[in-house]
This record gives sequence, structure tokens and C-alpha cells, in this order.
Amino acid sequence: MMHLFYNIFFLLAGLKWGDWRNWRVYYPTILFFIGGDLLKNFLFRNYPMWQYKETIFAENILIGHPVINLMIMAIVYPVTILIFIGRYPAGLLKQAGWILLWVFLYTSIEFINLYYLNLIEHSNGWSIQWSFFFNVFMFIILRIHHNRPLAAVGIGFIWIIFLWKTFEVPIDLLR
Repeated sequence: MMHLFYNIFFLLAGLKWGDWRNWRVYYPTILFFIGGDLLKNFLFRNYPMWQYKETIFAENILIGHPVINLMIMAIVYPVTILIFIGRYPAGLLKQAGWILLWVFLYTSIEFINLYYLNLIEHSNGWSIQWSFFFNVFMFIILRIHHNRPLAAVGIGFIWIIFLWKTFEVPIDLLR
């Protein structure tokens, strides 16, 4: 049920602060965000870094990581882009603050879900510290993608290789 609440919260925030008039401008970055998560779920399917779970009220509705993750992709990711890119400020200091605000938001939600609500579990060496760094990278690359999509795709592949090597994911898992 908490995952449903989080998604409703993001949807309401998106309705209030999202730049819906220009959604077509952000659509490629929304697809990049969703596609990156789908690729991560595929590549790390047998060696997950984290998995969502529902433990409070909706275990019969949100029956596991794939269902919860798809809901997040359908609601949270588009809303995030409509607000994050749609309200991206001018000026380097304001931009750094904006990115850090979003990193803080995403990391705080994960922290609460991990340590208080038991709605996510880390495995295979992943930690809340890795989530923080992942979120920093994620919000920077989302902004890069909005302006330079091909550069973001190239950087994204380098990031995947970095994670693959850092967490010593067995290559046999691709079979």
C-alpha cells in the first residue's frame, strides 16, 4: 500500500508542478529513464542490486518487484522528468542545488523504505551509499540526455560496465 501512496504522492506533485504543456519535449528523456531501468532489470535480473517489495497492506495487489517497478516506471519516472527537467533552473549553483534536492528526495524515500518500512531490500553489495551515488549520476545523466541524448546513451553504457565490474557480476548471468 505504501508504494501506492508514494505513486499517488508523485502523481499529485506532478499535477501541481509538472510541465504538462511541454510533455512532448520531455518524452525522449522519459523513455530514456524507463528504458534504462528496464535494461538494468534485464541485465541484473539474476543478480539484483535492490528489489522492491510490499509488506504493509497491498501484498496481493503489488505482488513483487516487477509489478512495483512497472508502476514506478509508469507514474514516478514521467512525473519526475516533468518536474525535474520542466523546472530546471538557470545558473550553475541553482542547477547543482536542484540536482541535490532530487538526490536527497530519492535517497530519503529509499532510506525510509529500507530502514523503516521494509519496502526495499539491497543485495549483492548494494547499500544506501551506493544509492546516493547512483542518484547523483542518474539526475546528472537525465539532464545530459535532455540536451545531448547520444552523449547520455554513451555515458550510460560506461556506467553499466562500471557497475558490472564493481559488483563483480558474473558474465554467465547473461545466458
